Amino acid sequence: MKLRKLPKTDMEVSEISFGCMSLGEDHTENARLLFKSLEAGINFFDTADLYQRGENEISVGKALKGMRQKVFIATKVGNQLREDGSGQWDWNPSKEYILKAIHKSLKRLQTDYIDLYQLHGGTIDDPSDEVVEAFETLKKQGYIMHYGISSIRPNVIREYVSRSNIVSVMMQYNLLDRRPEESCFQLLEDNDIGVIVRGGIARGLLAGKPAQPYLDYTEEEVQKMVRQVEGYSSEKRSMPQTALNYILNASAVTTITVGFRTENQLEAILGNKTVPNLKESELKALQTIIEPHQYKQHR
Repeated sequence: MKLRKLPKTDMEVSEISFGCMSLGEDHTENARLLFKSLEAGINFFDTADLYQRGENEISVGKALKGMRQKVFIATKVGNQLREDGSGQWDWNPSKEYILKAIHKSLKRLQTDYIDLYQLHGGTIDDPSDEVVEAFETLKKQGYIMHYGISSIRPNVIREYVSRSNIVSVMMQYNLLDRRPEESCFQLLEDNDIGVIVRGGIARGLLAGKPAQPYLDYTEEEVQKMVRQVEGYSSEKRSMPQTALNYILNASAVTTITVGFRTENQLEAILGNKTVPNLKESELKALQTIIEPHQYKQHR
């Protein structure tokens, strides 16, 4: 597994990382899958306090406790679960809440520090100065090493680029959602901020699931892209590997979080250690088969 340096940090993270939201409720089975990914070279694991109402962090903490120095753990904050047990949550990016929430995440993850703490969303109306103050305080206290945001909103991203020391932005990016290319990638590169990609295989549409409408694309347009990806796949490069290889060609990208649910899914993406890179002609063809869209809101 190739490693890529997360800008402004000393973190060398695997170019494919584990999106832990995909884990189930069986801690033993989760540990087995996490160990398999470690063996395959993954060293970056992304979770959130919201996932499974905190159980996801507990599962990750149980599995990785004995190898903390070998892995990088990222989690997120900002969605506050209601105390009525309904499972519903409210958006709360206040400094007070962030400073309290970190201790619950640390306890669930069985660790003394978080490598990357991320704001789990955000709007332009948030008290961004409070958020930054909270993250900077936690960094000074040693509870977090670095911080970033998880957002697809260009106006929010610009706000934090200009007002904070974020090292990363997590955003959706794939061959059926190339909006970040137009609005965000160059800004982040210019400011030495890494991109953590989620949704790289577009809900499985670029990994073999039947075509269906996706975002503003019709089923027919999705099918055109799927056929192109299939055409560039082979025994040496599976369909999901082809889709992810396109993403890794973007210089702004540091790592792609993939939500593995089974060993077969892990094998389909990590099994072949010598995946051939897409040719320049293939990259151009994938870029032109359907028209890329742009963000319409939150610009």
